[in-house]
Amino acid sequence: MNGSLDHAPSASQRRRGLTIRLKLTLWCGILFLIAGALVVVLNYFLVKDSMTVAPGKARAVIAERYGLRPSDLEPGVLPGMPGGPKPPEIIINGVSMTRMLEEALRELRDEALHQLWTNSLIALAVMTVLMFASAWWIAGRMLRPVHAITSTARRLSGSNLSERISLKGPRDELKELADTFDDMLGRLDTAFTAQKEFVANASHELRTPLTIIRTEIDVALSDPDVSREELEEMGVAVTEAVDRSENLINGLLTLAQAESAPAQTYLDLAQITAKEVDLVTGEADALGLRLELDLQPAPVKGERSLLQRMAGNLLENAVHHNTPGGWFTVMTRVVGDWAYLEVANSGPVVSPEDAGRLFERFYRTDRSRSRKTGGFGLGLAIVKSVAAAHGGWVEIDAPPAGGLRARVSLPLAPPPPVPPAPSAQPLPPEDQRTAS
Repeated sequence: MNGSLDHAPSASQRRRGLTIRLKLTLWCGILFLIAGALVVVLNYFLVKDSMTVAPGKARAVIAERYGLRPSDLEPGVLPGMPGGPKPPEIIINGVSMTRMLEEALRELRDEALHQLWTNSLIALAVMTVLMFASAWWIAGRMLRPVHAITSTARRLSGSNLSERISLKGPRDELKELADTFDDMLGRLDTAFTAQKEFVANASHELRTPLTIIRTEIDVALSDPDVSREELEEMGVAVTEAVDRSENLINGLLTLAQAESAPAQTYLDLAQITAKEVDLVTGEADALGLRLELDLQPAPVKGERSLLQRMAGNLLENAVHHNTPGGWFTVMTRVVGDWAYLEVANSGPVVSPEDAGRLFERFYRTDRSRSRKTGGFGLGLAIVKSVAAAHGGWVEIDAPPAGGLRARVSLPLAPPPPVPPAPSAQPLPPEDQRTAS
């Protein structure tokens, strides 16, 4: 994740196919062309079936073709015309007037249909060209936010995640996409910053014990007259440094495990907490701490080892950061659909600023004391991660009188139903005799 988000375009990207803008244009144009062609064909056949030619136009065509006067072909003058008398059929140039009239009507009808077909196709072609041009322009306008998103993504890198798209306009799908992209950039920026701080702090914490080990070994090797007591002191220092490194690695592994999906096993938070209380009782007694327990059943679902570490960290924090002769209370209970674990303790006053940062990894309110006791500032960070992995959360309260109060909330999970015991079946006579 430390690398740049930018990368040079590959050969396959340089040989990309049709753009979305061109595809939208082609699809819109083709659909319009198909719809227009269907309309033209449908209109042609509808007109063809319903078209009638006025008789006056047919008489004008016949008069022009045979050199007659149109008045000679008026109804009642020309035999066979609609509305005229019914005298015997008149033949001109071997063709009857009735046939001439039919041919003239058919020619006029075919000519009108041909003009309709030609003009419709010309209009369809012109409108198709206009449609392609309009679709190209509209697609470009609609895809403009996509270009803004692409340009922003290309400018981003692991060291520059502060830029945002901030798209203006109506609340449509592209606006939602841009806002979602901005939210994702915000989360990435936070994750990158947290990762850098985590790596820097972890490197520093691991470097300290390694420096101690190297220093002790170098001092012992450089002194040819080193005594047994000095070697034993070096061994104790190296062992403490190794233990410190091991504790840090275990804490980091617990954090990594908490951030993955935990197992879903039915557990009682009260029983887990009771076992962890037993582990800190000896240290609490040595400090003269007064313990108040109120452990009521609190069934949850989760990973036993993670929940044990969560409860153990809260209890260790309550004991280590207490005052001699002080007190601490431990309580589990169920309220509604939630199971609660609450640990409160006396101790020095914690400022509101420090209380708000206690969940940060490697954060310590008193670094000198934390190093002396072997703390790394991971305890409450692990508690928060474990609670979040189990669908809950943790709250910290710093009372003005001093000390802390931590409360973990986890979803309640009633224990699974117990299967009914199998009913006793009567033994056959042979088995009854054998049993007796």
